[in-house]
Amino acid sequence: MSAIEPVIDFLKQLQDDICTALEQADGQAQFVEDNWQRKEGGGGRTRVLTDGNVIEQGGVNFSYVSGNQLPPSATAHRPELAGRTWQACGVSLVIHPKNPHIPTSHANVRFFVAEKEGEEPVWWFGGGFDLTPFYPVKEDVLHWHQVAKDLCQPFGENVYNEHKKWCDDYFFLKHRNETRGVGGLFFDDLNQWDYQTCFDYIKAVGYGFIDAYVPIMNKRKDTPVTEQQRQFQLYRRGRYVEFNLVFDRGTLFGLQSGGRTESILMSMPPLARWEYNFTPEPGSAEAVLYDDYLKPRDWSAELN
Repeated sequence: MSAIEPVIDFLKQLQDDICTALEQADGQAQFVEDNWQRKEGGGGRTRVLTDGNVIEQGGVNFSYVSGNQLPPSATAHRPELAGRTWQACGVSLVIHPKNPHIPTSHANVRFFVAEKEGEEPVWWFGGGFDLTPFYPVKEDVLHWHQVAKDLCQPFGENVYNEHKKWCDDYFFLKHRNETRGVGGLFFDDLNQWDYQTCFDYIKAVGYGFIDAYVPIMNKRKDTPVTEQQRQFQLYRRGRYVEFNLVFDRGTLFGLQSGGRTESILMSMPPLARWEYNFTPEPGSAEAVLYDDYLKPRDWSAELN
């Protein structure tokens, strides 16, 4: 059995379990599945939930793709991969809630292997999860990071700090000089442990997302909302679009490798807005986001 087959089986189950947990939290809408095939090799299951009671739009994608030549986004930082056949699989999700008091959230776990006859396979895991609040509540942010820290603990004392910093550095909008949100975990090229340990880690991350996010949804979904808060949510969603189109390696890899555009851009919010030179009112709830949360912060000092 190849190294990728058990990962594919796990990812399909993870997709099922995340969709079930999110449907239960929404209480109304269900994910609609769209199966697709890729002529170069592979395919996937795109699942999208729209206009729910809690979730305005969310997608949970499973994909498996393969090919004979890697796109430039992959070989640019790993030239040893040139000339190898490759396979990649993953589950990726983005949830855009209706209520501005529930953060947007993203998670992803993935596996990649590149092979060449007569040589050892090159493989690694990647993934993580991050949280993008509009009206952040400190206890929610601490809960999010506590789940992240706890799931990292069995894999080493420094794993949380390293992958939390990687998340802060990766989800940073350089042209805005701000983080996309309050971070979480991010890792790529994970192969410093043996295969099974790396595999166990992405299992912990995948299911950790449910433990981290669903309680926040349940706690904030009935918070009253003003039109001003809704408009601020739509404005801040624009930052999400900017990051995905300018910086996100997964988006670039998917488009350059001939992936399915509808599934790749499923992460976009259904509505967003831009406003010229917006500045929050000093002392406002909107200003708190900018002043206290859109910069890397050592949450671990405040955790158990």
